[in-house]
Amino acid sequence: MEATDLTGPDLSRAAWKKSSLSGGSGGNCVEVAGNLPGAVAIRDSKNPTGPALTFTPTEWRTFLNSVKSGHFD
Repeated sequence: MEATDLTGPDLSRAAWKKSSLSGGSGGNCVEVAGNLPGAVAIRDSKNPTGPALTFTPTEWRTFLNSVKSGHFD
């Protein structure tokens, strides 16, 4: 049995970006950091010191393609 790394990738150098469509009022926004080696991180913009979800670049692309194709509509 292999050990599982529960710490995840180092997010200290994450360059967080929020959609320009989110507006300036705060709202329900997520921020994405795509500059991490081997990972894409997602966090709630209202809680930047809170937890973040991480995905492999392939998982993130699959999710985005599914959203764009209307899979979740």
